[in-house]
Amino acid sequence: MKKALFYLFLPLIYGISLLPFPLLYLFSDFLRLLIYNVFGYRKKVVAENLKNAFPEKSDAERKQIAKDFYVYLCDVLLETLKLLTVSEKGMLKRCQTIEGLDKVNSFLSNGQSIITVMGHFGNWEWANPMFRTLMKEYKLTAVYKTLSNENFDKLFLKARTNFGATLIPMEQTLRAFVSAKSTPTNIALIADQVPSPKNAQWINFLNQDTACFVGTEKLARKFNFPIFYGKVIRIGRGRYKMVMELLEENPSNTQEGEITKKHMGVLEDLIRQQPATWLWSHKRWKHKRPS
Repeated sequence: MKKALFYLFLPLIYGISLLPFPLLYLFSDFLRLLIYNVFGYRKKVVAENLKNAFPEKSDAERKQIAKDFYVYLCDVLLETLKLLTVSEKGMLKRCQTIEGLDKVNSFLSNGQSIITVMGHFGNWEWANPMFRTLMKEYKLTAVYKTLSNENFDKLFLKARTNFGATLIPMEQTLRAFVSAKSTPTNIALIADQVPSPKNAQWINFLNQDTACFVGTEKLARKFNFPIFYGKVIRIGRGRYKMVMELLEENPSNTQEGEITKKHMGVLEDLIRQQPATWLWSHKRWKHKRPS
């Protein structure tokens, strides 16, 4: 039944993807009305997250951030579907530059693989095509969490690999790192999801005790691949720039927990600069630190 419904909606999904960008954002505005005003999707979660993260802001300020967030959320969803059909030329019109490419190139051109750590900020889904479009000569491997619905997992996998990136499930991360020892590769990871509280590093993030994944740091220190933070910053509706910021050139020389604090610190700075463009609907603080 689920498979039949998926194929029933597939033409609509591709129809949305084929819309010119102005019509795509017009449809996004309509979608936002449904999600925010009609269905109230996770409004309580968003409000609570914003209240805890920004206690210094007024209720009116937080409410405006929430409204802006739902516009952004619908845009990101449709921009991800757009990856199914957008051309390289169309992508370059929207994402023209990546700052810090010279430093990235200095490692990869010398046979040194790198790690790019990111969060659910800006449009993380456009990071892979941006990098592949502007740096075609190097391999890009992105680690992702598979979706529970197999059909939608395949659809989003198709969208995410449209420009030649290689995607691997989280369970194969170690294998990707081993392969990258012999082939210069940019390994991209999203590192702001919710880990098991027992195996997490706990830090203060957005005024809250926060559990963080330690896998990115452990792999960086084990393989000693230079680690960058990939910032995908919204500069206009449907327009982004990417900044590759070097966090550590020799991760094996760092103290335990240092890299995690650094990349989460960069993410917090980004969120404070553009608070509406992070995934506030995510139940990020559902766990408490074990006693």
